[in-house]
Amino acid sequence: MPKKKTSADRDASLRQHLIELLTGGNAHAAFEKAVKGLPVSLRGKRPGGAEHSPWEVLEHLRIAQWDILDFTRNPDYQHLPWPEGYWPATAAPPDDKAWDKSMRAFRRDLKAISDLVADPGTNLYAKISHGNGQTILREALLVADHNAYHLGELVLLRRLLGAW
Repeated sequence: MPKKKTSADRDASLRQHLIELLTGGNAHAAFEKAVKGLPVSLRGKRPGGAEHSPWEVLEHLRIAQWDILDFTRNPDYQHLPWPEGYWPATAAPPDDKAWDKSMRAFRRDLKAISDLVADPGTNLYAKISHGNGQTILREALLVADHNAYHLGELVLLRRLLGAW
């Protein structure tokens, strides 16, 4: 007869599933695959009919993820203006280092969110004190959902640009 799962087993399982959802690779392209090898010359290009360039999507991913993480951890959180606070000002990176800097920041914040979720001391169900009903579980799911959507958009942009 199979061993009955304890609440600690279920909690660890939920945390592992959340981390897998956050880091991708199951039902959607993982971040590393979506950004790997994109030529510098295409990073600021908007393919015909597209509203955004790969740079704009990368920066939006970074900014939105950071904003959700900041909301989750910071009792003095101040929301960004919508929509301009969540998108870069230009279609192309401002310099040659901006793309790599944005990727590093995205990775750092994704690790911070994953670490928060993985920590058994984090109550995933407790309401965030400065929110209006949100929980860390809800915010982690929001990050995973938002990232999956825009990583798919980035893959589509790369296909339209002939770089996938």
